Amino acid sequence: MKKLILPAALGLTASPAFAASGPFFSLGNTDFVVLLGFLVFLGVLAYFKVPGMLGGLLDKRADGIRNELDEARALREEAQTLLASYERKSREVAEQADRIVAHAKQEAELAAEQAKEDLKASIARRLVAAESQISSAEASAIKEVRDSAARVAVLAAQDVVADQMTAKDAGKLIDDSIAEVGTKLH
Repeated sequence: MKKLILPAALGLTASPAFAASGPFFSLGNTDFVVLLGFLVFLGVLAYFKVPGMLGGLLDKRADGIRNELDEARALREEAQTLLASYERKSREVAEQADRIVAHAKQEAELAAEQAKEDLKASIARRLVAAESQISSAEASAIKEVRDSAARVAVLAAQDVVADQMTAKDAGKLIDDSIAEVGTKLH
C-alpha cells in the first residue's frame, strides 16, 4: 500500500508545463486543449444547470431517505406500542386465567364440602331408617313372641283345665260365661 501512495503523490505534484513542449497557451499544446475542453464541458454543465439538477436529485434522494427513516421510526414506535399492548393483554389473560382457576378450585372445594354434608345427611337418614326398621322388627318379634307365649299358655291352660274339669264344672262355667256375656251386651 505504501508503494502506491508515493508514485500517486509525485504524479499529482507534476505541473502541466512539464508535460508538453512549447508555449502553454497555444492550440498546439495538448494540455491547453484539454484544459479548454474541460472548461467548455464545465460551462455546458453550468448552462444546462446540471449541478442544480444533481443537487436537486441529491436533495430528493436525501428527502426520500429521511422520509423512509421517519416511516421506519414510526413503524418501530407502532410496533413497540403493539408489543406493549400484546404484553399487557397477555398479562391480563394470564391474570384472568389465574382467577378462573382459583374460582374453579374454590367451587370444587365448596362442592366437595357440600357432597360431604349431603353424604353425612344421607347416612344419618339411613341410620334413622335402619334404627326405625330395627325397632319395628324388634317390636314385631316381641309381639310374635308374646302371641306365641299366649297361645302356648292358652293351650297349656286348656289342657290343664280339660284334664281337671268335670262335666258338672263345665256346664257351670258355660252358664256363668253366658250370663256374663249377657250382662256386658246389655
